[in-house]
Amino acid sequence: MAEAEPQEPRSNEESTDESEEDDSEEEPKLKYERLSNGVTEILQKDVASCMMVHEKFLALGTHYGKVYLLDVQGNITQKFDISPVKINQISLDESGEHMGVCSEDGKVQVFGLYTGEEFHETFDCPIKIVAVHPQFLRSHCKQFVTGGNKLFLYEKSWMNRWKPSVLHEGEGNIRNVKWRGNLIAWANNMGVKILDVIAKQRITNVPRDDINLRPDMYPCSLCWKDNLTLIIGWGNSVKICSVKERHASEVRDLPSRYVEIVSQFNTEFYISGIAPLCDQLVILSYVKEISEKTEKECCARPRLDIIQPFPESCEEISSDALTVRRFQENECRDYCLEYSEGESLFYIISPRDVVVAKERDQDDHIEWLLEKKKYEEALMAAEISQKTMKKHKIQDIGLAYINHLMEIGEYDLAARKCQKILGKNTDLWEFEVHRFKEIGQLKAISSYLPRRDSVLKPFIYEMVLHEFLESDYEGFCNIIKEWPGNLYNNAIIVQAVVDHLKKDPQNRTLLKTLAELYTYDQRYGKALEIYLTLRHKDVFQLIHKHNLFSSIRDKIVLLMEFDSEKAVDMLLDNEDKISIDKVVEELKNRPELQHVYLHKLFKRDHHKGQKYHEKQISLYAEYDRPNLLLPFLRDSTHCPLEKALEICQQRNFVEETVYLLSRMGNSRSALKMIMEELYNVDKAIEFAKEQDDAELWEDLILYSIDKPPFITGLLNNIGTHVDPILLIHRIKEGMEIPNLRDSLVKILQDYNLQILLREGCKKILVADSLSLLKKMHRTQMRGVLVDDICETCLSPILPTDASKSFSVTVFHCRHMFHKECFPELSTDSSVHFCNICSAKHRGPGSAILEMKK
Repeated sequence: MAEAEPQEPRSNEESTDESEEDDSEEEPKLKYERLSNGVTEILQKDVASCMMVHEKFLALGTHYGKVYLLDVQGNITQKFDISPVKINQISLDESGEHMGVCSEDGKVQVFGLYTGEEFHETFDCPIKIVAVHPQFLRSHCKQFVTGGNKLFLYEKSWMNRWKPSVLHEGEGNIRNVKWRGNLIAWANNMGVKILDVIAKQRITNVPRDDINLRPDMYPCSLCWKDNLTLIIGWGNSVKICSVKERHASEVRDLPSRYVEIVSQFNTEFYISGIAPLCDQLVILSYVKEISEKTEKECCARPRLDIIQPFPESCEEISSDALTVRRFQENECRDYCLEYSEGESLFYIISPRDVVVAKERDQDDHIEWLLEKKKYEEALMAAEISQKTMKKHKIQDIGLAYINHLMEIGEYDLAARKCQKILGKNTDLWEFEVHRFKEIGQLKAISSYLPRRDSVLKPFIYEMVLHEFLESDYEGFCNIIKEWPGNLYNNAIIVQAVVDHLKKDPQNRTLLKTLAELYTYDQRYGKALEIYLTLRHKDVFQLIHKHNLFSSIRDKIVLLMEFDSEKAVDMLLDNEDKISIDKVVEELKNRPELQHVYLHKLFKRDHHKGQKYHEKQISLYAEYDRPNLLLPFLRDSTHCPLEKALEICQQRNFVEETVYLLSRMGNSRSALKMIMEELYNVDKAIEFAKEQDDAELWEDLILYSIDKPPFITGLLNNIGTHVDPILLIHRIKEGMEIPNLRDSLVKILQDYNLQILLREGCKKILVADSLSLLKKMHRTQMRGVLVDDICETCLSPILPTDASKSFSVTVFHCRHMFHKECFPELSTDSSVHFCNICSAKHRGPGSAILEMKK
């Protein structure tokens, strides 16, 4: 439960009666404000007895018989002297143009606030209640009820006279009345009744629960939620009644309507007033407590509770203890609760005070969050409802949040929030940066400073960079990489770095950062020197990006030493900028690097570096002979063989020498070298097979004839190239040859395989020849479509007289000749050709066909 204190400057007298607000973490649902101005003046001399609320104004009745009309700020707009004694009740119609008033001395007045219409009546007993028809403005609704020990209904007759009729009597004084639509609800000592004005029927009686409570000390509170729902609060009991229509079959002698109690529950304290709030209830409770000083029961602050009703129970949503003036002197009957339907305003009336409660809006919610230092939630709420906020601004809330975070030492979070809260406001950014500097936390905000839009003055960024340079070289390096170079004066920062390098010239971090700064300043030569000194991986990227090839002509060795693979690739990709000759010249004193460059060049193109192939022979021989020399010799067509042979012989490179000798045509010397130097029969045989030279085989046999292992190797491999008998006849008798039997068996098997292959090939050849002969025969036996013209004399072939004999020569090319027109056939050849088609060309014009008749 929270203690709610109306917002108003307090006098010394009041301060003794009021306590400080409780620091509850639960946010209140309502906010409170004391109705002041004219009300304060009234209640200093008089005492409030009742109030009526209209959406346009307020009507306040006092113990001295006065009725004051007030605006919503509490200012007096009109005053009526009704009676010298207490005003018991005030009633207004819906239009707010007619008012009914009753007082303790029995006076009843109903009059128009803006017309001369008026009704006066004085009864012989105190009149406790009065209620005018909600539509009193209409001529057919000129009705009101009033009552003391009886309930009277006054109606205006057609002669403009007021006609009274008794609606109820005999159950004690009428204590309260509420009129809504066509229904009147009133309370007397026995309970609550509801009357249907149209039907003039009483439709229900709701008895009160606790008959031991004095009805004058604990009066009944009535409130219509809508035209058919009545809320009753009496003692500590609450009932919600719903007026419903009876079914036609149930009416008979019963009223056409009935009442159903849809919710009923008890409260902790006695009820002084009740009002609806959406589907919830607002209850004003009278509270008693035991005094700690006197240990006697005394009056405590009244409570205003928001209750969620259920059919047989309720749930307390919020509860506020209200600090009203002189609450210690008040009884339950001294309080009342009125409300304004349209605006959800609730007025708590006590003899010396009027307090207004209203639903808290988003501004109030944010205010409460700020008071509780829940800045993150306040900022989120402000962002959601920024269009409806009136008191707060997102930026002000954000700045308060940043201040709070800095106070509690959350500098990183405060800096992160600056980016969102300060936005593009450069003045605020600069102010906050200076605040961070004052507390030595410039590093925290460095990552969030604006870099593109709404950039700050250069000295702000320079100030941050100097902070890093003094204490954190790595951080300084990172921030230089992240920030665009146009944010600060590059020359100032370069000078600052140079000054620090004087103290620590070998500091790699500072050198790397200086190279970055030189790059921003387009002094690429200096940046390149530093990168090469540091052997930094970005050196190649820098060269490519800024086309610095002219700057590296004399730094090729350094690049190669740093990363030969990347350097060679870069140089070969940019031959147009740095020529091959220039690179080779620069590497002349570093032959191992020269070899790497020329080797990569040769792999890319065998012809580009042809003039260096002679030089490469020595380089390969020196640095990578086992893997690359022989492939180079095989692939190069520009290598001088004599020079290569000389080098290989000097270094005793047998395999390379053998290859060069064979390539130069000296196969016998190459074979001799294989046999004598390598002593490898398999290689010798393989070499002989490659050369396919009978003399070479003869040399191999002669060299091997006295070497049994060589003979075995020859026997195993010679069969398919040389007649094995040549070797076998030369083997000396008695020579022991390892695996001779297996070798001879293999020779026989190879011979059998050759015989089988020959026979198979012969069969295939014969079959193919026969097939082709038959095809040719069929082709030549077919008829040939020809023209009846001799190609020589151009006269018809067939004579006009069919009885005459004739002779014709026809070629496969379809050309025809008279026998006598065709040239004499040569005796040297049996094949003749068409002299029109290609001469001496075997084709469709060859092979003649003679026709005679």
